[in-house]
Amino acid sequence: MSDSTSGIGETILIYTDGACSGNPGKGGWGAVVYLPPDTVYELGAGRFKTTNNQMELTATIEALESLEAEDMPIWLYTDSTYVIRGITQWIWGWKKKGWKNSEGNPVSNQIEWRKLEAEVTRLKKQGCTIDWRYIRGHQGHAGNERVDQIAVAMTHKKPIQLYDGQLLGYDVAIMDIPESHELPAMKDRKTKKTAYSYLSYVNGQLQRHATWKECEAVVKGRPGAKFKKAMSAEDEKSILERWGLSHLA
Repeated sequence: MSDSTSGIGETILIYTDGACSGNPGKGGWGAVVYLPPDTVYELGAGRFKTTNNQMELTATIEALESLEAEDMPIWLYTDSTYVIRGITQWIWGWKKKGWKNSEGNPVSNQIEWRKLEAEVTRLKKQGCTIDWRYIRGHQGHAGNERVDQIAVAMTHKKPIQLYDGQLLGYDVAIMDIPESHELPAMKDRKTKKTAYSYLSYVNGQLQRHATWKECEAVVKGRPGAKFKKAMSAEDEKSILERWGLSHLA
């Protein structure tokens, strides 16, 4: 058992995950809930047409809905930065703008977000505090691996036994939690790497262009034209080799 479990004590421990085969496509979700002092139960279900984000949200909603009159702190582990940032950061701006995003469009998965907010509000009124903890997926953490297994099985409608019983009889090491649960830094969507060049090959003539607009003007409407963006000199050389033009690199 990890030293990081020393702070669990009288704490509800939850793992959630969602999966989707196609996006949208067939989906499933899974959750594991530890309820002190010694109860563990698993939850999961599938949905015919959904998205991965909807399944991540649904897993979280269902796990929280399963809690009744508890008034203990909750540690909720999910590998979805979308869920964590949405409920702890973005939701305030969405509500202020009438459930519109920064671009003025309706917020996606609004039904799920409203349900999740309602559950968080209910639990807080009961005295629960929720610590939203990021866990990197597919890194061998037992709790995360188990909810992923449930979610995938539900997606494909494969038989899976859901546990409901004492912690002592549960063979998944959910108390071995990761030492770090910090969210990874957000990628700056405004930052775009500048292309090294834009290549065009039309009627046996290779050209290098500084911008896509220049390249597009050469290849647009020309049958058999080849064009590609290169991000570095090495990338450019690789593209020309694939085109059989290594002699022009």
